[in-house]
Amino acid sequence: MTRIAFKMKLFKGFEEEYKKRHDEIWPELKELLYEAGICDYSIFLDEETGILFATLKISDAATLEELPQYDVMKRWWAYMKDIMETNEDNSPVSTPLAKVFHLKKATSKIY
Repeated sequence: MTRIAFKMKLFKGFEEEYKKRHDEIWPELKELLYEAGICDYSIFLDEETGILFATLKISDAATLEELPQYDVMKRWWAYMKDIMETNEDNSPVSTPLAKVFHLKKATSKIY
């Protein structure tokens, strides 16, 4: 499982709309993300800057490159382009972030 982090930029004044749209995420988009091996996906908002910080876990990071070919992904990007920075193909401007620290407590079972 690979953990990926990236940032995007939300336009000022669209914080509630962004949350609303994700609260109502389309079932077919959710299914596509699951089928791509994505799990544990979170997006956080820095309200001062409008920066969206996202993390996800995926079984094979290479499958992320396949998502843009799906119609539902293209429709979602078109749906979101009015509230966030996007590229010419409507995909969000996304900047990968490098991991510099990770703390994980080892689990142990006591019998």
